[in-house]
Amino acid sequence: MKILVVDDEDVTLSSMKRLLRWQGIKDVETCDSGKDAIRRIKAGDYDIVLLDLLMPEVDGIQVLESSKPFKPQTEFIIITAVDVIAQAVKAIRLGAYDYLVKPVDNDHLMRVLERAYERRGLMAGMNLARQARDAKQPEGFSAIVTESPQIRALLSYAQIMAKGGNPILITGESGTGKELLARGIHQEGPSPAGPFVAVNISSIPETLFESQFFGHIKGAFTGALRDYQGFFEQADGGTLFLDEIGEFPQQMQSKLLRVLEEKSFTRLGETKPVRVDVRIISATNKDLDKACQEGKFRLDLMYRIRSAHVHLPPLRERKDDIPVLAAHFLKLAVEKHAKQIHGFSPEAMEILLRRDYPGNVRELAQIVENAVLLGDTATVMPRHLGEEIAAPPLYARNLCSLKENYETHVLYVLNHTRGDRKQAAQILGITVRQLQRKLVEMRRNPRWKLLLGDL
Repeated sequence: MKILVVDDEDVTLSSMKRLLRWQGIKDVETCDSGKDAIRRIKAGDYDIVLLDLLMPEVDGIQVLESSKPFKPQTEFIIITAVDVIAQAVKAIRLGAYDYLVKPVDNDHLMRVLERAYERRGLMAGMNLARQARDAKQPEGFSAIVTESPQIRALLSYAQIMAKGGNPILITGESGTGKELLARGIHQEGPSPAGPFVAVNISSIPETLFESQFFGHIKGAFTGALRDYQGFFEQADGGTLFLDEIGEFPQQMQSKLLRVLEEKSFTRLGETKPVRVDVRIISATNKDLDKACQEGKFRLDLMYRIRSAHVHLPPLRERKDDIPVLAAHFLKLAVEKHAKQIHGFSPEAMEILLRRDYPGNVRELAQIVENAVLLGDTATVMPRHLGEEIAAPPLYARNLCSLKENYETHVLYVLNHTRGDRKQAAQILGITVRQLQRKLVEMRRNPRWKLLLGDL
């Protein structure tokens, strides 16, 4: 059991650490600030976080709200000297396992820790079982290509949150698929037949924000030659997707907040308010908590758009998806460019798995398309990815089982013969029938199935 204790009082931290170690829990870390706790929780892998509620600058509720979406399987236990029912309800709603009021009986604390740890293991097991059972993704998210248990769990959560119609904030690095997820949430939401209007905030000049969002009537200002429906009216009865919400100008944030609260606005040049029914989904690759602390983003607006929070992990943290995504983008690229390429060589796939992808899924898609454009063989080779593989020394190999070694060699020979099974069987010293049986067996493994392609 790995525990992080967060409290701004050194005496509490040291006494809690001694208690836990005396109880046999050796892996205990401490943290004396909420801001540092958020960073450590996101970067670490804690089973349980014991979290003080009242801390300066960043309190326990803010730590919970900022961290839980990134670490959904970590259990949070709030410990506070203030017994406030509203705070307890909010903490539980945000995903806390329990809410304890100081002074806490040591035996009771240990029982709560044991139950929280058991639930963490139970939930992890249930997630794995559900993911294994539910092969089909929700229909609204069918455009998202994944075999990652982490992403499947995320989509299940997003589907539940989509039904409520409340504002949702999607965070993640550029290229992780935030707009694709937003479209899925719209499809799974209460008004899938309504319009989906996507707006990139960073592409709109500040002087045009009010006109673009709220619209105007003819003659409202110089150059207004006709009536114009703003984004809110365009999205009426559907979803307005605000991409890069962190770029929203400060002077316009109060007006956006008012529209979200009142569900009405006034066009430029008019005095009569216009009522709309719009679901808001926002996305950003910025840290909105930090922007609020720096005074660059309104805290009340952040809470308004973050009724639910979904975080998309970068591709480097979901490498299980690289083979299936690469196969998907290969299929799209060969259709687009009319090429006859059927898969990736084992060496090429190893290169794809080794890369970090700062541009995430978008970068992988471009790499695969470029490889197809350069392709002059039936499979993508390392040189098509901008790399040449030198023949390795005899002992410069990855450790693997004899079965894996045999299967890798079968693939190598098949690539060498360009899929000629008769020639491959001769080189391998087996019959064509034996080779065919081996290929049938290998296709049951998703990794080999993708690499084999049409071979």
